[in-house]
This record gives sequence, structure tokens and C-alpha cells, in this order.
Amino acid sequence: MAPLSMLLTGLLVLTSTVFAALQPGPPFIRLDKSDAMVVVADLQEGLYQIVRDFDTVTYRNNMIAHAAIAGLFNLPIVLTTSAETGPNGLLPKEISSMYPSAPLIRRNGEVDAWDNSDFRSAVRAQNKSQIILAGITTDVCTEFLALSLRAEGYTVFANTEASGTFTDKLAADAKQRMKDGGVILQGMFAIVMDLMRDWRNTPGSLQVLPWLDTYLPAYGYVARGHEAAVQNGTLAPGEAGL
Repeated sequence: MAPLSMLLTGLLVLTSTVFAALQPGPPFIRLDKSDAMVVVADLQEGLYQIVRDFDTVTYRNNMIAHAAIAGLFNLPIVLTTSAETGPNGLLPKEISSMYPSAPLIRRNGEVDAWDNSDFRSAVRAQNKSQIILAGITTDVCTEFLALSLRAEGYTVFANTEASGTFTDKLAADAKQRMKDGGVILQGMFAIVMDLMRDWRNTPGSLQVLPWLDTYLPAYGYVARGHEAAVQNGTLAPGEAGL
């Protein structure tokens, strides 16, 4: 009797496992350029100097690239700074000069940008439900705002390459808390690809490849190499047929 009971138990477990595997997974939440906006939160020149989880050259490029996503896809953008007249400093001119007419909310005390009524009004005025966010530091300016936005019902995409902090551990802890709060964690390339969707779209290959050449040269040089091969290349002995 015991073997039969064990067999039935095994069949039940197997059936449950197969049934669970056949169920649809969680929905794939896609970026929609018609319903998305960009937020730059405290990517300031003084705060930039405390970022230690990226090398300085890479992170400077990532900050500017985050802001430039809005221009590439014609998305609305809201900029905000924290105590910019003190050691936190200004936004880099490479960012502020991109969007001279965009809302720039200068907070003088609120740590979480969502606690500032002018910032809330600026975000709500864009009438978008998806927010692409980056800030310094990851565990304060990005995390606090991302979780506040989630609580308000927004879909939040945290650009993990453009958010920086003191240590890798702090970054990992912040990402885990954001993930647990329903924030979608993505890098710059994934964000751009999801907004584009298809290389034949507009913006598509014609606009995105030059953008990537500027902000993601590892991919830009793939395109450059192809261009050189097509325009100037000849096969070396032994290459034909490989």
C-alpha cells in the first residue's frame, strides 16, 4: 500500500509541476515611447564625485546618455536638483544645455524628489504613465523616488547604468529593494532598444546608430566595422567560405 501511495503522490507532484509550467508567466511590460518620459534626478557635478561603483569616464558618459534618451525619442523630460547652490553642484552643462526649456525643479531640502510639490506637478503635467529614471545616489535619489512613483501607480524603469552610489553593495541593496517594489531595472541599451522596437522604425537605424556610436561606442564600432568592410574591405586568403 505504501508504494501505491508514494506513486500517487509522485504523480500528483508531477501533474502540478506540468500544470504550473503551462501557465502563462507574468506580463512583459514594454516601454512605449508614446507613454514614456525621462527624469533626471540629482545627476549633479558635486554628487558625481562620490560615485564609486563605476569608473569616472564610463559613468560621466552614462549620465549624459540617460538625458539624451529623451532627445532621441522626443520624450518629455523633467530635471531636478538637490541643494544645487551647495556642494552637490549643478547639473552638468552637457545635460542642462540639451533641454533649456524643460522643467528644472531646484529642491532646497526634500531628499525624495516626490516630496516636492513643484516636482510632482511637473511630472503629472507630462501625462505619461511610464518613467525612465536615473539619479545619484542609487540608494537614495533613485530608489526613494522610484518607490514613491510606484506607490502613485507609475511604471518605473530605473536606468541602472546611469544611477551611481558609494559602493557595489549599496547599489545591489537598492536594486533589490526597487525590484521588490515593482521597479523595472534596465541598462541604457535595453531601454533604447525597447523604445525603438524595430530598426525600421523612426527613430530607427538612421537615428539610433549614430546615437549609439556616441554613447555606446562598443556597439557603434560594430556598425563602423561593417561600414569599413563594405566600402573598403577585401577578403584575405582563407576567409572565403568561412
